[in-house]
Amino acid sequence: MAGHSAQLDAKTLWGGKESPFQTSYGKLMMWFFLVSDALTFSGLLIAYGFTRHDSQDAWPIGEETFNSMPFLGHGYPLLYVALMTFILIVSSVTMVLAVEAGHRMDRKGVTKWMIATVIGGFFFLGSQAWEWSHFIHGSEFGKIELNDGSVAIVKGHFGEIKSFTVLEAGKKHKAGAVIKEDLMHQFQHAAELGHLEAGKIHLADGSVAKINKAADHEMKLIIKKDGKLHKVGGKEITGKQAEKLYYEALYSGDKHRVIYGANMKQNEYGPQQYAQFFFFITGFHGFHVFSGVIINILILLGVLAGTYHKRGHYEMVEKTGLYWHFVDLVWVFVFTFFYLL
Repeated sequence: MAGHSAQLDAKTLWGGKESPFQTSYGKLMMWFFLVSDALTFSGLLIAYGFTRHDSQDAWPIGEETFNSMPFLGHGYPLLYVALMTFILIVSSVTMVLAVEAGHRMDRKGVTKWMIATVIGGFFFLGSQAWEWSHFIHGSEFGKIELNDGSVAIVKGHFGEIKSFTVLEAGKKHKAGAVIKEDLMHQFQHAAELGHLEAGKIHLADGSVAKINKAADHEMKLIIKKDGKLHKVGGKEITGKQAEKLYYEALYSGDKHRVIYGANMKQNEYGPQQYAQFFFFITGFHGFHVFSGVIINILILLGVLAGTYHKRGHYEMVEKTGLYWHFVDLVWVFVFTFFYLL
């Protein structure tokens, strides 16, 4: 047996050279890692699917929840998420071009396309951070509980809050003072604490101020949880009736009747489990994108230093490309599950 082993040459043994699958040890190990990571994401998305199927509450609709654009406001259903997805897919194409340039030993081409890939990755990460911020802070209207116990999300154009005029002095503000800064944040914070009453706000310093606010437009209430009078799937509540029901809840003084945004404990857009899965799965994917960007930068530095050109191959760029393509592919499934279905 020992004599037989001694007759095996280096090409037959797998000593970091060629494997029986005609691929290097490093690339095969990357495939093993990606398969195991794919199983992790699959488990998370399957758990999300079962949770959604078993939920008794109405699940959020992607185009209703994610309908904002930076600097442009609301009214653009899924447009920004689609742009994020497009940029990430384009970055996968630039990664392919970097690998192809490596096969031709074109150092400048590898550098150019890897820089483009890194830029695409940073754009996606910044966009994801903006989406999280918007999701956490919520809409101007929030979600409300009506007098009959039903729960509704509110759509329409929220009238601009122009200022607060102090009626009763507090520790910081004197009577007659006009406040024009951080209005929306103070308004939502007071609503969550039950510190709003008809046309007035109780500020954090103990002062009471009049709310100078423009009229709302095209308000409508969409029922997401059944009550005694209003049911899920019933007729939308619009116009003056919608405004009446909304402000009854807002000025009720009950902090549990208004929810803004989403976190691990409450969710304006739907069941609490939706927010928990959204933060965990998109955060887990975002960590992969961030790791991919860092790895791409490190490999790019090696390319600039001429490390791989001296070796005579750009296999490290290929292995990095495999990881980056995997990250992009996973996002297609995450995008489908959370935004489209």
